[in-house]
Amino acid sequence: MGYRVVIVGATGNVGREMLNILAERQFPVDELAVLASRRSLGTEVSFGDKTLTTQDLDTFDFNGWDIALFAVGSAATKDYAPKAAAAGCVVIDNSSLYRYDPDIPLIVPECNPQAIHDYAKKNIIANPNCSTAQMVVALKPLHDRAKIKRVVVSTYQSVSGAGKDGMDELWDQTKAVYNPTTEVEPNKFQKQIAFNVIPQIDVFMEDGTTKEEWKMVVETKKIVDPSIKVTATCVRVPVFVGHSEAVNIEFEEFLDEDEARDILREAPGIMVIDKREAGGYVSPIECVGDFATFISRIRQDSTVENGLNLWCVSDNLRKGAALNAVQIAELLGREVLKKG
Repeated sequence: MGYRVVIVGATGNVGREMLNILAERQFPVDELAVLASRRSLGTEVSFGDKTLTTQDLDTFDFNGWDIALFAVGSAATKDYAPKAAAAGCVVIDNSSLYRYDPDIPLIVPECNPQAIHDYAKKNIIANPNCSTAQMVVALKPLHDRAKIKRVVVSTYQSVSGAGKDGMDELWDQTKAVYNPTTEVEPNKFQKQIAFNVIPQIDVFMEDGTTKEEWKMVVETKKIVDPSIKVTATCVRVPVFVGHSEAVNIEFEEFLDEDEARDILREAPGIMVIDKREAGGYVSPIECVGDFATFISRIRQDSTVENGLNLWCVSDNLRKGAALNAVQIAELLGREVLKKG
């Protein structure tokens, strides 16, 4: 006996990736409904060797369905997630809408699986921001060994984090550089993204941080430990898929780089590739399509007491979005629903 599962936003990058991952991980699906807005109604999507046709989100009845994976923006989520939850369908939401609600758990299964039991307050579970998700997978096992005081992170985030429009803009601008008769003005991004980097993701806040940076701070505290101090600089780079992060960690006690490497090798969801030679690390293009969060360049930081540096790379469409949502569904099934 398996689950009746709904994918909301099945035609987008993340929705399609959710379908791929459900099939790859052989999630126990008895019945699957794929929903889209009326603009995309009737579009066909793949689930394993099956082809499914999207249904209308506006008229869909969530009664009798077990789990709904939401891969739409906050505005649509605000309209439809409460309807699904009220119908008894557990919502796992990939938008930012519910992440900071104290009554809704924000979960990365490798870090805070115990939070799954808090879902019943509103029948909704939040999926974290893509840049946060991969970082906390690395932070949590280290924090359990030597409590983290402070994290300084600089991100190198791919354009797929801005959706298909972001990927198209990088592609079109790159072609335009080699064809001077064509000019592609920035639309999805604030400046040209081809052959450039942009130190702004999301809007600016009053204190000069961007909302993406603020998300990393607040979400790390909610998932790992509210006492951890976090400062972030988030940068968009001309990479199609795969977010990278340079992470500096200050601990309350000394943690040797070799012990840290061993801890991370044993930690769930992590693959350590850390050879001190040319190419002995993972770059974003190498992580695409993989479930793991890759850690490289682990080394002591002698400029602070009890400091470490590391390089963290992950497929943002997977661990940063679709994979984490499916892992939450798996956790919900094992710990609560127990049907599959």
